[in-house]
Amino acid sequence: MNYKKAGVDIEAGYKAVELMKEHVKKTVRPEVLGGLGGFAGAFDLSLIKKYDEPVLLSGTDGCGTKIKLAMILDKHDTIGIDAVAMCVNDIVCAGGEPLFFLDYIACGKNYPEKIAEIVKGVAEGCLQSECALIGGETAEHPGLMPENDYDLAGFAVGVVDKKDIIDGSSIQSGDILIGIASSGVHSNGFSLVRKVFPMTVEALNTYYEDLGQTLGEALLAPTRIYVKALKKLKNDGISIKGCAHITGGGFFENVPRMLPDYMKAVIRKNSYQVPAIFNLIASNGRIDEHMMYNTFNMGIGMVIAVDKKDADIVLNSLEETGDNGFVIGEVLEGDKGVELC
Repeated sequence: MNYKKAGVDIEAGYKAVELMKEHVKKTVRPEVLGGLGGFAGAFDLSLIKKYDEPVLLSGTDGCGTKIKLAMILDKHDTIGIDAVAMCVNDIVCAGGEPLFFLDYIACGKNYPEKIAEIVKGVAEGCLQSECALIGGETAEHPGLMPENDYDLAGFAVGVVDKKDIIDGSSIQSGDILIGIASSGVHSNGFSLVRKVFPMTVEALNTYYEDLGQTLGEALLAPTRIYVKALKKLKNDGISIKGCAHITGGGFFENVPRMLPDYMKAVIRKNSYQVPAIFNLIASNGRIDEHMMYNTFNMGIGMVIAVDKKDADIVLNSLEETGDNGFVIGEVLEGDKGVELC
């Protein structure tokens, strides 16, 4: 008896590390010390001396059951972007700059090429968010997970000057809410999606005219990363008073998280066009409107609150980073929550 016969292939682990090194190398920042393969990832913090009162921010998350679709379609090169996005988008919500990221892959069996494809996506997410992939872990779990299954999660660390933290405390009645477009369903609500559509290769490869692509392509579209967009707004001198990452719980759970007490968000549904994928989910699943807005991002991945006078500047700035922004509502006095109209 040996470890390989017990289900853990150490040699496959070595091969996976070698295959992923080329992707990890692309994400290196000047602060990264050492290379991949050490016991701990090292990141030099000397540059944070430029902050008056540096505050570290952290975020950890996974991709939820969206991974099931990647496994069904045997497409693993973008799911890593989702893992990074879910973490770094939370960090920029607080006004921070993501510094580095670590991933954790649990699998039933280590297939080096598949693991390398997953990490390729993680590295791409790090490139999009300008943070370094400084380490991670691939854990083989024979007997605990089916051989072809895996799960992916991540952890990010960022930094912000204490005076620049976005906490919603300066939001006032009359402030404008700007929604930044999502790239699709992102990484939330897939337990419901998987009940609405048959989870088969045939169903996911079905082409829909309204989508302009297959169902699987629409659903697997990687989560939009908003780091560059919010960084540009900050560099342009825009004061972002509040910020909400629209994840699980949709509008009704996430938008109130940025609001002060006795303030409500009034959001106009007709202020932007809801992407076709959400209409398809609603009609096929016979899901009512409130549940849709309470589960999915409905085409808006991030909501920011700004002074009314800054609205046009914000929209122009977002356009320069390739993002679409919409004035979707305003903040008014009232019971804390969201009012759709």
